[in-house]
Amino acid sequence: MRRGLKISLVTVTGAALTLGASACGGKKADSGDGGDEGKKTLKIGLAFDIGGRGDQSFNDSAAAGLDRAKKDLKVQTEEISAKPDEPDADKESRLRLMANKGYNPVIGVGFAYTASLIKVAKDFPNTKFLVVDADQCKVEGPNVSGACFSEEQGSYLVGAAAALKSKTGTIGFIGGVNIPLIHKFFAGYQAGAKAAKPGIKVLPAKYLTEPPNFNGFKDTGLGIEAAKGKLDQDADVIFHAAGGAGIGVIKTVGQAGKWAIGVDSDQYNQPAVAGVKEQILTSMVKHVDLAVYDFVESVAKGTFKAGTTKYNLQNDGVGYATSGGKIDDIKARLDELKAKIISGEIKVPTDA
Repeated sequence: MRRGLKISLVTVTGAALTLGASACGGKKADSGDGGDEGKKTLKIGLAFDIGGRGDQSFNDSAAAGLDRAKKDLKVQTEEISAKPDEPDADKESRLRLMANKGYNPVIGVGFAYTASLIKVAKDFPNTKFLVVDADQCKVEGPNVSGACFSEEQGSYLVGAAAALKSKTGTIGFIGGVNIPLIHKFFAGYQAGAKAAKPGIKVLPAKYLTEPPNFNGFKDTGLGIEAAKGKLDQDADVIFHAAGGAGIGVIKTVGQAGKWAIGVDSDQYNQPAVAGVKEQILTSMVKHVDLAVYDFVESVAKGTFKAGTTKYNLQNDGVGYATSGGKIDDIKARLDELKAKIISGEIKVPTDA
């Protein structure tokens, strides 16, 4: 997890996209659309949400997509992280800074960037923009793309896993901030648990902070205390949707010998929880990496389209992790539920 609350600026320069320089001619790549001559180097500006690269959850999933684009598409990148409790004006300034420096495309990671990004995009009509987790899955402008996710669908499946694996018959949920986006996680989790085991007790959701305080996505201490509270109520499986603060949840639950369920990234493979990884039952994977890569690739290939793209179970935008083999014995049941969600037989709620 990134330490410190200052804006951090890291520039990582990839190799130029110069496919046309031949061994004997040394011909300079132009800024055309391709062919054998090559393409102009893409300079990507990415603004992280609170926690930034290193949160081992939501932001790191976005970072993975950026890293893949750097490797596959040979681009240049610049990253900036948000500060807790900052006003929208700071987000706007951050995006405007990158656009002014010639970064194109520009990406805002997190729903809180939506209004600022749309505003800035109007002043830079030749720059392409993406907001990840577009607020209410809505964007506007011919140069703006939005990615949104059916978090409730993936959460339904890990909820079913929680219910099937619980020995006490009681499971819990901890959300980072009390906002509609996080309500989707709890709604799906609760519905999946009750579908898999109707008698399961799902404790009321615990949210670490209330908006405009977004420290619930970063403060591991808050995660630790919330996890202790759920354990005291006899929960033996606890799912968190709390970003970097969730590291505290996982460690506390794991040290108690109970099951933790991760979020966004496959947290079984994250170094921060290596000591308790065998207590991670699964993770609700949200492929922010795919959304970032798809967008950058569309700009690189000239196939960019404005509007929103929904990532769900059908296109593998969300799902569940199997690392560690802890749910191998119930995977067939989970995949059966997954197929029913995709077919429309199961309608997953988005609010509890």
